[in-house]
Amino acid sequence: MAIFHDRSHAGRKLAEKLTAYRDRRNVIVLALPRGGVPVACEVALALNAPVDIFIVRKLGVPGQEELALGAIASGGIRILNDEIIHQLNIPQRVIEAITQQELQELERRERAYRGNRPPLEVRDHIVILIDDGLATGASMRAAVKGLRTRNPRWLVVAVPTAASEICEEFERIADEMICATTPEPFYGVGMWYEDFSQTTDEEVQKILEKTARQVQHG
Repeated sequence: MAIFHDRSHAGRKLAEKLTAYRDRRNVIVLALPRGGVPVACEVALALNAPVDIFIVRKLGVPGQEELALGAIASGGIRILNDEIIHQLNIPQRVIEAITQQELQELERRERAYRGNRPPLEVRDHIVILIDDGLATGASMRAAVKGLRTRNPRWLVVAVPTAASEICEEFERIADEMICATTPEPFYGVGMWYEDFSQTTDEEVQKILEKTARQVQHG
């Protein structure tokens, strides 16, 4: 029982919840790639606001990559899950090796997606941070923590769909939390999209470039 046709449709629906931020000079929209980009670009167009990427990479436990021992984010941010590290007795050299590997991928994606465009200024801006949905919220948690170090004036987390308990958690750690839909039971983000196919690097780059032109000339 899908709610959204695809990520672009989800972005248009999410934008309806964010109209208070339309045409405000100090608003920027940041997307978590890759799935958050088509959503965020629709929001940016609707709000007439510039859009950029904010990349978070999970640091997976060796052999159990789905289990995160931490995360890194754009701007040299690293967050570690001390409980997992201690429980599994993961040595520091392993943590550093995984960090370096993910840092290379993070930097590759930043070059691929943004090209020569400089990152948008976050300090003293209203930042609307967007993904295509939240299941565990791990990447978004890392993104919020990372962005806080850049001193935004106001930090909004906005997603088309999420589990209600995750929305409640982000109401405490963001300045504002917008969940367009909180279906129960939640199951997973992909359940609520007719088309939840993976967004490619090339699509991310094209959507960002196109949106940047449209907002600039809009």
